[in-house]
Amino acid sequence: MGKALRRGHRDGDRGRRALIFRRAAALVAIALCGVLGPRAAPAQDAPLRLDRSRFTALFYPSEQTLARSLISLAIANDTFPGLPRPTQHVLIAIAPDKRRFRDWVGPHAPEWGAAVAFPDSRRIVLQGRSAGADAGDPREVFRHELAHLALHEYLGDLAPRWFDEGYASYAARETGRTDALAANLALVIKGTPTLDELDSEFFEGATTAQTAYALAYGAVDQLASLDTVHGLSRFFATWKKEGTMERAIRLNYGMTMAEFEQRWQQQTRRRYGGLALIGDVTLAGLLLLVIIVPLYVLRAQRDRRRMAALVEADRVAEAAARQSAIEALLRGDDPPESGSEPTPSPPS
Repeated sequence: MGKALRRGHRDGDRGRRALIFRRAAALVAIALCGVLGPRAAPAQDAPLRLDRSRFTALFYPSEQTLARSLISLAIANDTFPGLPRPTQHVLIAIAPDKRRFRDWVGPHAPEWGAAVAFPDSRRIVLQGRSAGADAGDPREVFRHELAHLALHEYLGDLAPRWFDEGYASYAARETGRTDALAANLALVIKGTPTLDELDSEFFEGATTAQTAYALAYGAVDQLASLDTVHGLSRFFATWKKEGTMERAIRLNYGMTMAEFEQRWQQQTRRRYGGLALIGDVTLAGLLLLVIIVPLYVLRAQRDRRRMAALVEADRVAEAAARQSAIEALLRGDDPPESGSEPTPSPPS
């Protein structure tokens, strides 16, 4: 899924993220400079340019169908929940392969990312047809990145990382993200992280990051559900006016940020913690079966071998007894009568 690379928020790393942005933006501009001139005549394998509405797409011929489809979808659905209609021009660069995607986004973007938004320069870089199946639906990914830009256009850098990513998922209707929570044992053992802790998890491995996306999506979705009439619109307006999320939550929902966080944690644990426990108990049962069944089969096989050996031993002993009786009859030996006393020999 996508990610927004933007200036730091309350974390003291504005310079580092600004450097990341400048480098990535420069790489894209250099790589695609041949299409920035309006009179450039495209060669067979040269990049192409498509300008429609407030969007400019830069792409190679192999990505032309995808580019036209994404731009058409963006124009047809160019509004975002709770926000005014965006007006800023957006540049979309579609990489024809993973190598050029990595070159354009720079070394600090996560390896698992399928797209990256640069809100300060209003750019989006995404993978084209070469993206793997794990990259997700390109329409959903593109909508996610556009939501980053729309949120930044209205609020600037006010939104913390968890809200930025959660809102982008909410705007893109990524309801499938909650699947990552249904079998997450960490929700049972450690509980739901705080929102501040959630911020750092987006920069960890793919599994941790996907859980963070799902939790952030749930937090924004819950926040939007607090006002069933206006959704997020009044909240955003207050946030922009007051300058802090804490004040916006107090004025719009009558609770503190800490109270909202506690409520979100409780509902998340109640909704997904039980599912995670059931899922992991089921998994533990399957693992137990994987361990026990082979041992049971081995023991049954051993018992069958031992029983077969005992039966064979009995058969051999019985055959030997029969053979001994036959030999005695052939010698003329009379078998002793049952219960009779042996006849004593006469004295000599």
